[in-house]
Amino acid sequence: MQATKSVRQRLHDQHVALRARWVRGVWSLAAYEFLSFGIKQAWACLFGGAMVFLLLATYLFYPAEAALTRYDFIFLCALAIQLGFLLTGLESWEEARVIFVFHMVGTVMEVFKTAHGSWIYPEESLFRIGGVPLFTGFMYACVGSYIARCWRIFDFQFDRFPPLWAQGLLAAAIYINFFTHHYTMDIRLGLFAASVLLYGPCMIRFRPDLKHRFMPLLLGLVLVALFIWFAENAGTFARAWTYPGQEHVWQPVSIHKLGAWYLLMIISFVLVAAIHAPRDRKEIE
Repeated sequence: MQATKSVRQRLHDQHVALRARWVRGVWSLAAYEFLSFGIKQAWACLFGGAMVFLLLATYLFYPAEAALTRYDFIFLCALAIQLGFLLTGLESWEEARVIFVFHMVGTVMEVFKTAHGSWIYPEESLFRIGGVPLFTGFMYACVGSYIARCWRIFDFQFDRFPPLWAQGLLAAAIYINFFTHHYTMDIRLGLFAASVLLYGPCMIRFRPDLKHRFMPLLLGLVLVALFIWFAENAGTFARAWTYPGQEHVWQPVSIHKLGAWYLLMIISFVLVAAIHAPRDRKEIE
């Protein structure tokens, strides 16, 4: 832990030195804050970016004759990345537990969805459950990792934060609907409306540099869902999985999937909030 603290301290010292060197006025301050925001976002996306890189790199360069299948190679690399994050302190064990829960939540849904033909994994693998290679759970874990890291890196604070029990009920309803809409009525529109009522009044305050800035939480969730949709397009382009209609020729993922990712974002957000919000309340008190 001490080694991790020293690394963070060195990074902080470099940040202070760069700021003192480059910030000279209003415009340079705005440019520096924008750059700082981008660097922090890239740092928060480290796990997700590594996974997208793995998908694309193995699609382009992984040898077809290799003894270890491509999916299994991705799984072992993802496992190594996660362990590396924990051992180096880039993720806390508390955050990892929540991410593991989201990993399991995503894997269960994957098994169900592939059994119903929502999408398929066209390649063989040894590490799998049914038709689902185990690396897929890490794709969901990337979302949880990103939110947890952003919460810490940007020092999230909230105005009019909804009660956790209400968020938990919404997240449970969203997850259940992912399964039940195959057999009964799809209540997705109602879930969208409920999320607007619950999160609409909430403002998120984040710190890209020295000062906190703010934006509507709903807008933040939609923007993150949009970038996940971009990443999903990269994943299907790399033939990591395919939707109906992509079996022979790649085409962009339907924009309607953006809504599904928005709802899944809420599940991930609630899981991360469960570990951060109680601690944040204690700090305020």
